[in-house]
Amino acid sequence: MTIPLQQGGLTIERMCVLAGVSRAGYYRHWAASAPRVEETEVRNAIQRLALAHRHYGYRRISAQLRHEGLAVNRKRVLRLMQQDNLLCLRRKPFVPVTTDSHHSWRVVPNLARGMMPSGLDQLWVADITYIHLQEEFAYLAIVLDAFSRRVVGWALETHLQASLAVAALSMALAARRPPSRQPHPSLRPRRAVCMR
Repeated sequence: MTIPLQQGGLTIERMCVLAGVSRAGYYRHWAASAPRVEETEVRNAIQRLALAHRHYGYRRISAQLRHEGLAVNRKRVLRLMQQDNLLCLRRKPFVPVTTDSHHSWRVVPNLARGMMPSGLDQLWVADITYIHLQEEFAYLAIVLDAFSRRVVGWALETHLQASLAVAALSMALAARRPPSRQPHPSLRPRRAVCMR
């Protein structure tokens, strides 16, 4: 920033004489107040851009400020946005639904809530999640032994049909071979399966 040499037709030296202050005192005062004025301009520009583009982060706002001719770096813009609570609103990423809460089937109570297994194959828990691939989503169904926390069955498909859960359960039954006196478990997403 350059120091103005004259204002309104009078030189700074003449204004200092008329006001009865030294030239050095004027320049000390100017050096103290000029950064505050510049920071106010930068804050104003940041607030204007942040309100106009609510999903812009500090990097995009920094680039926009430089495009408008203000010399600012990203760290300063981030600091000022944090102080003014202007951080961007994040767009929610697309997350595919892996459960259907609005079905017509009877809801089975979770009988294993609070159960502490004392050995293998007493309690299996199951879940279905998604894996975001480059061009599509893949769905992963897993069956865990609650005692050992070991995956005893899993299945990976590009669809979310019942055959995905059945394949994971079939793998778990084939791997562990629970005794026939125990009831066959049923695989439900996010529900425990009791095998006592």
